[in-house]
Amino acid sequence: MTQLAERPNLQSPAGSPLGRVSHWIGGHIVEGASGRSGPVYDPATGRQTRTVDFASGEEMAEAVHVAEAAFPAWRATSLSKRTEIMFRIRNLVEQHRTEIAAHLTAEHGKVTSDALGEVARGLENLEFACGVPHLLKGSYSEQVSGGVDVYQLRQPLGVVAGITPFNFPAMVPMWMFANAIACGNTFILKPSEKDPSASIFLAQLLAEAGVPEGVFNVVHGDKVAVDAILEDRRVKAVSFVGSTPVARYIYETGTRNGKRVQALGGAKNHMVVLPDADIEMAADAAVSAAYGSAGERCTAVSVVVAVGNVADPLVAAIKERLPRIKVGPGDDPESQMGPLVTREHRDKVASYLDKGREQGAAVVADGRDHELYDAGTDADESRLEGGDSDGSRDSGGFYLGVSLLDRVTPDMDSYCNEIFGPVLEVMRVDTYGDAVKLVNDNPYGNGTAIFTRDGGAARAFQFEVQAGMVGINVPIPVPVAYYSFGGWKDSLFGDLNMYGPEGVQFYTRAKVITSRWPDPGTSQVDLGFPRTR
Repeated sequence: MTQLAERPNLQSPAGSPLGRVSHWIGGHIVEGASGRSGPVYDPATGRQTRTVDFASGEEMAEAVHVAEAAFPAWRATSLSKRTEIMFRIRNLVEQHRTEIAAHLTAEHGKVTSDALGEVARGLENLEFACGVPHLLKGSYSEQVSGGVDVYQLRQPLGVVAGITPFNFPAMVPMWMFANAIACGNTFILKPSEKDPSASIFLAQLLAEAGVPEGVFNVVHGDKVAVDAILEDRRVKAVSFVGSTPVARYIYETGTRNGKRVQALGGAKNHMVVLPDADIEMAADAAVSAAYGSAGERCTAVSVVVAVGNVADPLVAAIKERLPRIKVGPGDDPESQMGPLVTREHRDKVASYLDKGREQGAAVVADGRDHELYDAGTDADESRLEGGDSDGSRDSGGFYLGVSLLDRVTPDMDSYCNEIFGPVLEVMRVDTYGDAVKLVNDNPYGNGTAIFTRDGGAARAFQFEVQAGMVGINVPIPVPVAYYSFGGWKDSLFGDLNMYGPEGVQFYTRAKVITSRWPDPGTSQVDLGFPRTR
């Protein structure tokens, strides 16, 4: 049985000060041979805790070779056996959810409750994939012509790959590999190099569940590894979640090399609040959806669109809630919001506060006023002045308190970019029509929400708004696992959404068989076009 302490031990077996995260290829750990690696930090302290191997193109090619070799036997494995293994995976992930969550907290920084929620949503995708015998049912038409039957079935593609982001190191891989391997494909995961350990722990659980060697592989790396996936024609499909510029690159490069690609990009999710809305409910929803996971979610509410006279009381209600949010280390049970994933990302997020003020926004709350932000920047200055980077001197984490910008306009930098941090913007418009136009004019179309007591307005909104996921009095409309996740416009590149029914469609291809078993005595030559009547 796989064992792991609740907070991962950051000492390597050899006793070195930093643990090493290596690849998982062919059912076991494979140390990197490229000579290249990257640092892994604990965002709560700012200290480096591990190094992660970066694969060369040759190492990725070897992983593809291993996955390709495993495909024929896995494809031929019966649906009943694959289902049995998927149930085992589901049960092991559920059994070890606290250990997985500890990895997420240690390397991403999210609080334990949020990390456990991530694992729970990933479990939903594993449970959906356990229904693969039903999901892969074909269709059959008898007697389409004299003695002729037609039926369609879906077959796996072969080697497929997933390139996943730092903000959901466990859930997004489960979005991808659950359906992929259940449908009979073999899988290569290239996780974020910022928080790679959860992927290796998941690989160990899959092996324990009985997934054959080579069916699930993890290869760490940077752009070198990504390009190796995109350029290798043995890889038949690629799933990606990340920023829009990279999603566009993944889609264009992958399709140019003959692959299926689903690439989910960035977001600017608007929450429209109408004058008839329950102010307290809307404020609770906005705060929860904006600052959960430190705003590092592609489904986070980043813009509240206040319609008419609701703006002043709504901003006041949001502001009143902010001092009560406890910011601190993710493994502190009292913390509600943890640090950001890296120092560079924190500083980029914080820069939008000055830009907003300079461009005319009102800074209602500045996260840089939080004491942990000061501790982090003081520690940064200490390092620049020669302080130790190994943790021997107190070091600060990558914290930024909750921030609120009011009176934001569409031309401001904070609105034109995906901030991806704990900064909530408020935009004021006069009418419902102005609000819909604002949402629809934005280049992103991931998710949106409306808060109202008017059923007619809500129905009009769901009909008119240009976004892939819509919440009605629900701020984060992430679909359950038996629907599919995906946006519109610059939030999705590709034709099929992720997980759920469209995930099964993405990882399989249709085959239509036309069958005839005639009486030999009735056979004759007929050069005419095939007829059904």
